[in-house]
Amino acid sequence: MDEIGKKKTLLVALGGNALIRKGQRGTVDEQFENLKVPIRQLARLSKKYNMIITHGNGPQVGNLLLQQELSRDIPKLPLEILVAQTQGQVGYMIESSLDSELMALGIIHQKPLVSLITYVVVDPDDPAFMSPSKPIGPVYSKEEAARLPFPTRETKKGYRRVVASPRPLTIIEKREISKLIHMGFIVICCGGGGIPVIREGRSFCGVDAVIDKDLASALLAQEVGVDLFIMATDVEGAMVHFGTPRQELLRRLTPAQAEQYLQEGHFPPGSMQPKVEAALQFVRNTSRRAIITSTASIQACVKGTTGTQFVL
Repeated sequence: MDEIGKKKTLLVALGGNALIRKGQRGTVDEQFENLKVPIRQLARLSKKYNMIITHGNGPQVGNLLLQQELSRDIPKLPLEILVAQTQGQVGYMIESSLDSELMALGIIHQKPLVSLITYVVVDPDDPAFMSPSKPIGPVYSKEEAARLPFPTRETKKGYRRVVASPRPLTIIEKREISKLIHMGFIVICCGGGGIPVIREGRSFCGVDAVIDKDLASALLAQEVGVDLFIMATDVEGAMVHFGTPRQELLRRLTPAQAEQYLQEGHFPPGSMQPKVEAALQFVRNTSRRAIITSTASIQACVKGTTGTQFVL
């Protein structure tokens, strides 16, 4: 077996905060600067591991939707195209940042990189399509929302467009990703959860929806045989009684314990819940380890010293 075949494979899912932090405008300079923290760690880990990197795209898609609203004379693009655009945008930023870090370590020629536009199949009969719930894009007044051609929902900021968030069924490019990993590539893929598509005969058709990035990443990790699945976010890990004086970081969780905390409502929808569900999905289907950790602790969490470790 060659050196690449001997290495274990990591899949690291970077949250949106890896590029844009709370309170920032999200300029290109800010995003590149923020990426230095996780990317420097990934470059070091790539010495010992094969690697897949997935990422969020919420702020980037939101900005594109806002630009479309402000440029009314330019034809509007469907959500599937915006997801594809941000896969390329964020993939480029991660790839170029990683390229710089690998050069600094003197190992760039040993680690080819590739960013891959990724489709993810969803079920057209998924119940999520009957009750869209994922807020995206600009904020509207109640009067503006009433005139829009798509469903909206009131949020803390105001009324926002809502789209379905169906569960991912399979990653179309899983075979290509697996081959690239075995050839020694670091693969950047499944940006924003992937482009949601449904089957139409022997082809695919994009749909107006968003797929949870962590659930898609867990599915990809399972389909290509990843050894360790890491979700990097803006907190240390999964916590009970979050935001209260009783807040406690959970260092180690079995599926049964995680299910209990989910049922008790400790992990809110739209934040920690999908991450815990993704970890459970991966651990149960592979019997391997999943971790939720902060973007500053990716390298340390591999050793089991930080974050929330999900194990059987």
